[in-house]
Amino acid sequence: MKIGVSGASGQLGKAVLKRLGELPGGYEVAGISRSPHNVGYADEARFGDYDDQDSLREAYCGLDRLLIIPTLDLKYGARARQLVHAIDAALSAGVEHIVLISDAGTREDPEPHIGAASWAGEQHLIKLAPRWTILRANYFMESFAQEVVLSTVAGRMAELGEGRVGFVSRDDVAAAAAGILVGTGHSGAIYNATGSEALSLADRAQLIEKVGGQRIDIVQISLEELSIELQLAKYPEDYRGLVVDIKRKTSEGGYDIVTGDVERLSGQPPVALGDVLKSYLVQSVL
Repeated sequence: MKIGVSGASGQLGKAVLKRLGELPGGYEVAGISRSPHNVGYADEARFGDYDDQDSLREAYCGLDRLLIIPTLDLKYGARARQLVHAIDAALSAGVEHIVLISDAGTREDPEPHIGAASWAGEQHLIKLAPRWTILRANYFMESFAQEVVLSTVAGRMAELGEGRVGFVSRDDVAAAAAGILVGTGHSGAIYNATGSEALSLADRAQLIEKVGGQRIDIVQISLEELSIELQLAKYPEDYRGLVVDIKRKTSEGGYDIVTGDVERLSGQPPVALGDVLKSYLVQSVL
């Protein structure tokens, strides 16, 4: 069996390839990226650009199973278009089983919401692919930890409202994806990769203080106030929209999801947010 990982030079792609390399089995792994020189842990690296459908068709040739990892291209409609290109190229290349990384709480969302691409990709895959699996990832622990590091300077973290979050680590998503790629019985399934608990605002504040030894107030502000804060903090304009969208989804309960899918797919329980948070806070001090 030949397995492909598309988006292989990104952080999640590298983690999936590393996990596949640790698993027993008689299969070959191809890492596909527009920067193939940055691909590691694979038997071969292939060039494939989500904005160049011909390159994708060539890169996907000969694969039995393919994992498609979306980019973080924030241009209007770019991610949805790229996912459609990748799925069509995989079908044209004769890939038997396509696995898509999507977002927890995916629903029909218009552009420019970040969830619009996940919805478009999922629907396209389900309608056209003979065999498919979707792995929806919850809010990454690493992203939250980075925000905490930035917030320690101000001593506060802004949110749009109360919303529990079942944070998941990138490595756990990678392990779950690898389990799907080498396993059986996953065709037609939609899984949710989450942590073992959903944490409230108070839970998060308490954990930050416990791990970091510093009190950080998590305050609720309006959408307008958040936009101003991000602008004053000199967040890039495109990234400000992403942050606002994630905060909005959090406040609406879009990440309040907890399942046992990580352990079911990977054979190991998900890591705790405190462990990831501790690692980031220690690095920020060094």
